[in-house]
Amino acid sequence: MEYRIPLIAGNWKMYKTCNEAVDAASRLVKLVSDIDGVDIMIAPPFTSLAVVSEVIRDSRIDLGAQNIFWEKEGAFTGEISPPMLISSGCQYVIIGHSERRQYFGETDETVNKRIKAASTSGLIPILCVGETETQRDDKKTFSVLDKQVKKGLESLILDEHHSIVIAYEPVWAIGTGKTATQDQVQEVHSFLRDMLENNFGNMIAKATRILYGGSVKPDNVSELMALPDVDGALVGGASLQPESFSKIIHF
Repeated sequence: MEYRIPLIAGNWKMYKTCNEAVDAASRLVKLVSDIDGVDIMIAPPFTSLAVVSEVIRDSRIDLGAQNIFWEKEGAFTGEISPPMLISSGCQYVIIGHSERRQYFGETDETVNKRIKAASTSGLIPILCVGETETQRDDKKTFSVLDKQVKKGLESLILDEHHSIVIAYEPVWAIGTGKTATQDQVQEVHSFLRDMLENNFGNMIAKATRILYGGSVKPDNVSELMALPDVDGALVGGASLQPESFSKIIHF
């Protein structure tokens, strides 16, 4: 099996002013200066991207955004384009997070538009997928994920120049303190990798990183990272404090 460099990504959501973001990023840079063999990404709010980019410029940390719009410019009040993110220093962008789907009307179709716009601009999309507690109870987990991945990646070209990251976040585990069991996580990640192989071929399936997200903390990250198809974590609350996030990065 080809070695996939683990990716630990922090989603800061709607937290931190510019000054708070600079302070947190500065502390994190020092805490992870010894890291090797792990990719690190933080996604501050849009307002802090440019200032955080300066802080992490020569560090181990990459910059991500929490959303993107699919047009390069235009009369789209409140939206952020791919060139804007790139000029702010971004390498990654989170797309289709369950909170975007739940509160802001994000659909598989708009997720697909955003992913294509990000990918063709040279940004690495992190496609978020996951089922609700009701869907899991109704045994619809795999059909929900199948639709989210297939629709989200529809007509997308993946090769050595256009890569993607997938983040499996069971909606029932985000911010709830609940974490999927190791068997549940590995079962889903294995299913997602098989889907990638069926749709994009063996090479893409082996090279694509699949992250787990959903109440990842310093005390459960090592057991999650030990699973064969888990290639990292998308961390919410625990990424807001540099000390706890650093412990996750040092899994």
